Amino acid sequence: MMRDQEDIENEGVGVMVMEDGKDLERNISSESGFREPLLKSKSRVNNTSQIAIIGANVCPIESLDYDIVENDLFKQDWRSRKKVQIYQYIFLKWTLVLLIGLSTGLVGFFLNIAVENIAGFKLLLASDLMLEDKYFRAFATFAGCNLGLATCAAILCAFIAPAAAGSGIPEVKAYLNGVDAHSILAPSTLFVKIIGSVLGVSAGFVVGKEGPMVHTGACIANLLGQGGSRKYHLTWKWLRYFKNDRDRRDLITCGAAAGVAAAFRAPVGGVLFALEEVASWWRSALLWRTFFTTAIVAMVLRSCIQFCRSGNCGLFGQGGLIMFDVNSGSPNYNTVDVLAVLTIGVLGGLLGSLYNYLVDKVLRTYSIINERGPAFKVMLVMTISILTSFCSYGLPWFASCTPCPVGLEEKCPTVGRSGNYKNFQCPAGHYNDLASLFMNTNDDAIRNLFRAENSSEFHLSTLFVFFAGVYCLGVITYGIAIPSGLFIPVILAGASYGRLVGSVLGSVSNLNNGLFALLGAASFLGGTMRMTVSLCVILLELTNNLLMLPLVMLVLLVSKTVADSFNKGVYDQIVKMKGLPYLEAHAEPYMRQLAAGDVCSGPLVTFSGVEKVGNIVHALKFTRHNGFPVVDLPPFSDAPEFCGLVLRSHLVVLLKGKTFTKLSVLSGANILKRFHAFDFAKPGSGKGLKFEDLSFSPEEMEMYVDLHPITNTSPYTVVETMSLAKAAILFRELGLRHLCVVPKTTKRNPIVGILTRHDFMPEHIKGLYPHLVHHK
Repeated sequence: MMRDQEDIENEGVGVMVMEDGKDLERNISSESGFREPLLKSKSRVNNTSQIAIIGANVCPIESLDYDIVENDLFKQDWRSRKKVQIYQYIFLKWTLVLLIGLSTGLVGFFLNIAVENIAGFKLLLASDLMLEDKYFRAFATFAGCNLGLATCAAILCAFIAPAAAGSGIPEVKAYLNGVDAHSILAPSTLFVKIIGSVLGVSAGFVVGKEGPMVHTGACIANLLGQGGSRKYHLTWKWLRYFKNDRDRRDLITCGAAAGVAAAFRAPVGGVLFALEEVASWWRSALLWRTFFTTAIVAMVLRSCIQFCRSGNCGLFGQGGLIMFDVNSGSPNYNTVDVLAVLTIGVLGGLLGSLYNYLVDKVLRTYSIINERGPAFKVMLVMTISILTSFCSYGLPWFASCTPCPVGLEEKCPTVGRSGNYKNFQCPAGHYNDLASLFMNTNDDAIRNLFRAENSSEFHLSTLFVFFAGVYCLGVITYGIAIPSGLFIPVILAGASYGRLVGSVLGSVSNLNNGLFALLGAASFLGGTMRMTVSLCVILLELTNNLLMLPLVMLVLLVSKTVADSFNKGVYDQIVKMKGLPYLEAHAEPYMRQLAAGDVCSGPLVTFSGVEKVGNIVHALKFTRHNGFPVVDLPPFSDAPEFCGLVLRSHLVVLLKGKTFTKLSVLSGANILKRFHAFDFAKPGSGKGLKFEDLSFSPEEMEMYVDLHPITNTSPYTVVETMSLAKAAILFRELGLRHLCVVPKTTKRNPIVGILTRHDFMPEHIKGLYPHLVHHK
């Protein structure tokens, strides 16, 4: 797949078009007035992929402009801003953050209420039929409801918004790293993410709504931070300040943190999750805003819980908004307990790395199926739904019935949709412990595993079967065309083997089984996701037990250390598998063996400060570059001089204005009068101005236009001899889209090339220098 200096601007352009465009570019270079490429090696072309998997769909990708374009129009606008406008911008940004918190909190509450009521009604229906000994009808009802809900979710994802499939965390992580793709945060994606999450989780899949909530929060933030919409006539003057990727990045970071806070009722954990996992750039001002956002979410959820306690939320009851109370006094632990915790940590690391490996293989297999069309996506979802229903309903039949414990405060067997003691097929006074886990919502199953009142509530065989079932179902479910999160399957599996270890130790340990379940969940989370601080705080906020802090920290550190010996975290693996060009925080060791000039790809197309319209039109038509160097030539300078960088989107706006001159003269003053900086602002998710919308007469093609007013005169530049490792770190830390490479000596052409994120990708470097040793 051919790639030039930068990624595709037009989302619908195919690979063959790019290749044809490149061939045409080579053919017309002499006819249209293009200057010859300035690179020493004209054949050094970047062949890294221009497409990636977004959700369950293959889309073209492009980079984001996080750098400030300091051209004459920007400077004029900045000098003209009054103090009241600056205060207005600050006030509006805090207002948007407030709205993100409110909206995400309300959406999170709606998600929980909908799941609890739909899944609760389904489970009640099946339970009532089983009490009447209508077992086959109960299974048909249970499986039919699951299949219907799953099919609806799959149809939404496959036909309306394929980008909504999966958890969305890898896509949000890539976006905040500087990678954009079609519909990644679109309103249609938001709608399908919310409705699809309700339907998917209610359908009994071993998935969670916590991952999709992060994507949902990011979509809400993107929608609010669009800076208005010309399509819907929402272009108020005070909204235009946010028509840039820099401000949207901050708002989307707040939205991702709000999503975690809404999913787990963990406001501090949400801030730390955004800092540790999804954000690539961070600063103190952003910390304040994310903390404010998650605090608003916490307040909204608390108000909603108070409202539901009056019984106005149907089957919502005590479930839904996750809070697993495992307070059981001060945990006193001995040497055996510490050894057991270390064992759980090692086990979590081993099982977590295996889980990541299997998820990666399954995702690659599913991508082949999903590429065949929406119908195959729906069929795959239906197949997994039927398999899940068979496991959830069939496996409890192999479990033995257990007599109800004496002296319980709650009813045994359980009457209703949730509870610890499911009757299933057992006689009166007995319960099926495996059905108490499988025939419950995922939240209630976790709540049952974390309970410490009855240490012998679950048999060892039950815990093992449930762990094996959830582990396998979690692996094969993630990747189908529904919104699905990994947190809940991982917590379920981890809590199962944690409680299993606690049951084996029995009276030897001072810790109860509920605490061992918590430690097991922490170890598996650490082994799969490789987060430490944020997971630790989320778990402590989730369980309302600060006394477990030392043991949770220990088990997370051990599991992460063990798992890192085998592979990367699950989200890092998915980002790579999807083909998203993610820039790591550190440079690879082999980069120190290369200089910045060694990987510049070409051919390089440059413009003069005052350029012929025909040359610009041909460059925009036959190349896919998004940045063009501007070089001043005599008589505008004594010698060729690098003036700066001009963006494709700015050239399109300038050409549409047709501020042309018949002679090659400076006309910047007229352009500054004609245009405003906001005319060149980036459009939202709606359709912006495209080159294909422009038309020119033969006379206009022979005229000239002054590029100086829209040229970024202070782009970041590096000398060609700088090590590639330093250039990579600089590129990522500054959030750049283009990094100009200049020659070391003054007697050469003023610009050597342009580095983009694709030039730092291992695939490109390996293609140029296959002899380099690539360390793990």
